[in-house]
Amino acid sequence: MVQFPKIIAVLVNFTWFLNIKSKLALLFIWCICLSSSAQRQKTSFFETEEITMFNLRADLKTVFKDRGDDPQYHKATIQYKADSNSINIPIKIKTRGHFRKLSSNCKYPPLFLNFKKSTIPKNSVFNNLEKVKLVTPCQADKYVVYEFLVYKMYNLITPRSFKPSLVKVIYQDTVKNKSSKPYYGILLEEEKQMAKRNHSSPLEKMGLSPEGTEKEEFMKMAVFQYMIGNTDWSVQFQQNIKLIMDDSLNLPIAIPYDFDHAGIVRAPYAKPAPELQLGSTLQRRYRGYCIPEMKQFSAILKSFNELKEDFYALYDGNPLLSISYQSQTLKFLDRFYETINDPKKARKAFSYPCNKSGTGNIVIKGLKKNK
Repeated sequence: MVQFPKIIAVLVNFTWFLNIKSKLALLFIWCICLSSSAQRQKTSFFETEEITMFNLRADLKTVFKDRGDDPQYHKATIQYKADSNSINIPIKIKTRGHFRKLSSNCKYPPLFLNFKKSTIPKNSVFNNLEKVKLVTPCQADKYVVYEFLVYKMYNLITPRSFKPSLVKVIYQDTVKNKSSKPYYGILLEEEKQMAKRNHSSPLEKMGLSPEGTEKEEFMKMAVFQYMIGNTDWSVQFQQNIKLIMDDSLNLPIAIPYDFDHAGIVRAPYAKPAPELQLGSTLQRRYRGYCIPEMKQFSAILKSFNELKEDFYALYDGNPLLSISYQSQTLKFLDRFYETINDPKKARKAFSYPCNKSGTGNIVIKGLKKNK
């Protein structure tokens, strides 16, 4: 941390020959420079609230056709304006995901953007990015905004989460010389970067039971999934779950991502797995493991109550959202809070995995593809 009293003392001694006004002016300028420098060091691409707009230029027809099990990287360019100058950054892109990668489901498949540090200008907004995920609009880009806010909600719960950045992208096919209108997208922090930020390393381990992960972090995650109405996940198959470990003495931590099938997002294509016997994604189902003692949920539910105003503030009055979606979402969250603050309702909801005749212990296998 910068020790300003020591800096001031040094400057005063150094400038003993100046008059008092000159000294004060010099000190004032020095402090502004320090503050600006610290701010530049502190702010990263995923910490700014600004919406970055850029053109993604490539032979998109070829890229979007490459949706098989082993898609290849293709040359592309990110083009954006900075201080009225047009900046071009060469990158490589390839399709990713599974459900949203299928052309029958989505026109624009999700993409990996692979940057090369040596080609990124030092003062670029994309500086320090390497490999990031681009969440593209599947049927309408408003659902991208809704999913972005879910990531922001989980960021409020724990730093062990993926940081998102909302962007606007114009897709330019360089062969057809055609451009799309601007669409919202999400640039998502890369797994290794997220793990490094949390002083951890990624872990690939299929078949790990939920009980084999760090308990408090798992419970936070499972209650969050219940809150947003998301059942499309499993630890065992790492279905929309990533694992990180800080060292060999501690249990892995389960970190969720890919929330487009959550009820709070209301994507028209989202449906619960048939095995869960749910009518829609708006019907909640707690999918943690059996913990019969409700006392173990007390601290977790207390933390959700403490975050209630922050959660609601993401939606209430948000200019990116329609009034109707704001209202629907706040009511959806109201029902969650009614449940966790009613002991009978809370017990019924969170002890569901203990019901052997229910569907609480069904593992969502997905399509065995990491997204």
